[in-house]
Formats: sequence, structure tokens, C-alpha cells
Amino acid sequence: MILLVPAVVALVLTLFAWPQARLEPRDLPIAVAGPPRATAAIERQLAQRGDAFEVRRYGDQSAARAAIDDRDVYGAIVASPAGVTLLTASAASPSVAQLLRQAAGGGGEAAPKRVIDVVPADPDDPRGGAMNASVLPLLIAGIVSGVLVGLVIPRGLGQIGARVGASVLAGLAGVAIIQGWLEVIGGSWASNAGVLGLTVLGVASVVAGLVALLGPPGIGVAAVLMVLLGNPWSGISSAPELLPRPIGDIGQLLPPGAGGNVLRSTAFFDGAGSGEHLLVLVVWALLGLAAVGVGALRSARAVPANTGASP
Repeated sequence: MILLVPAVVALVLTLFAWPQARLEPRDLPIAVAGPPRATAAIERQLAQRGDAFEVRRYGDQSAARAAIDDRDVYGAIVASPAGVTLLTASAASPSVAQLLRQAAGGGGEAAPKRVIDVVPADPDDPRGGAMNASVLPLLIAGIVSGVLVGLVIPRGLGQIGARVGASVLAGLAGVAIIQGWLEVIGGSWASNAGVLGLTVLGVASVVAGLVALLGPPGIGVAAVLMVLLGNPWSGISSAPELLPRPIGDIGQLLPPGAGGNVLRSTAFFDGAGSGEHLLVLVVWALLGLAAVGVGALRSARAVPANTGASP
């Protein structure tokens, strides 16, 4: 027991602190736009950063801005006869927007004369702190829903309906707070509530499914998967491309990372770039509910066997 405590502390600190201590761009997609002769120097300067940036070329500022709006890139460096313009999108990631200002402002021909935040974060939450803080409560709500419904309602369709209903209410409560009261996100109320509810349902379904398959230890497995891995590896407070490889990619395959990114899309980008992350949430929800069904069938088969057993 004496050795277990520091081992747990070391593990949790590693999972949470290590990604934040190693934040740096890794193939971060950004756009470079303008005439080839004007952009060549910019690309050479960016290439000096190794694999920090994944440069995508566009013909002009309008095309680069459309790529930002579609969430294909985080920002753009646009060359024109008037000089270099840097386009950022702090709504996609305040950390990346600041990083691009530093990278483009490091001197040389890529130094911008103008910086335009084309998709700004909410003025009441310019650093995204309030939005980032909403992820952990969603995880807790999902875990609590996954456990409590199983304790109150017998296994079967009633559990599935109860978890769906609880997730819908959790989504409505969440959007009422972060959009209605705190006003730190925009977009459609219905879309944002749906994203929050689907995230809670994904987590609750995983918890319920693991409990159905493993029993009470399934709660611990789900907590490790969603809280100890999913939360710090989500990249919501920075960007997946800033996290050490491969945890940035892994985080996007878990409900916290997928749900947080879909919420950014619906809140600031009219849903652009949310398709893959929505699929992740739906798959987790379906897998969890399927596991609940498997556990119910297994229990139903075990009852007659136990009933017919000799005393």
C-alpha cells in the first residue's frame, strides 16, 4: 500500500502533466496563400521549423479564409503586394492563434503587417477557459448517469431509455449554463445541446456497457479510460496537433476529445469539420448500449440455469 500511493500519483501526474509540458506544433495545418514567388520565402521560413507545420497552399486570401472556416487549417499567412497578412482563428484554439503570431512575427519575409482574427473566440472567454472547463463535468455526468441508472432500473430497454433521457436533460442543462448564462459560446442552442447530450450519452453508455460485462470493476475501467486518458488527451485546452504523438490522435477517438471538438464546430464554425468527431461519439454510444444488451442476455440465460441447479 505504501508503494501503491506514489505509483498512482506518478501515473496520474504523467497522464495529465506530461502532455501540457510538451506542447509544441506537430504537423499543424496552416495555409499559405498568394503568388508562388511571394510565398516561396514564407514556406522556406516555415520549413526551418522542421515538421512543426503542415503547409497547405491556396491561391488567394479568400480561399485561405474559406479553409479556416471549414476547419481545414488553423490559420493562414497571405502574401500580397500590400505585404503579408496573418489570418488566425482563436475560436479554433487560442493557443494556436498565439503560436502563429509568434511564428509569423519572428522576422524575415513572413513577418505580417496585419493580423486578422477571422473567427474570434467569445469576448467573454477569449482564452477558452470556460469552454475547456465544461468537458470534465460532462464526463462526471456520464459516469454518474451510467452507474445510477443501472442501480435504479432493471436491465433492459428501460435502462437505455433512461440514459438517453438523462443525456438529453444534461445537454439542455449544460447549454443553459455555458451559452445562456455565461454566454461563452455561440451558435445554435439546439445543436450545442445535442452535442453535449451526445457526449454524456457516449460516456454513460461506455460505463454501463463495461459494468454489464465486467461488473463493478467496469466503473474503474471506464473512469480510467474517460477521465485519466480521455480528458488530458482531448487537446481541448490547446489542440490535438500540439500534444505529443500519438496521444493527440488517440484523444480524438475518445468521447471527451470528440465531443469538445464538435462543440467548437457547432459553436463557432456552423458545424464545419464535425463529421468524423460525431461519428466517434455515435460509435461509442452504440458500442456501450450493445454491451448493455449483451450483459442483459447473459444474465437472462444465467437465471434459468441457476434456478434449475440442485440445492
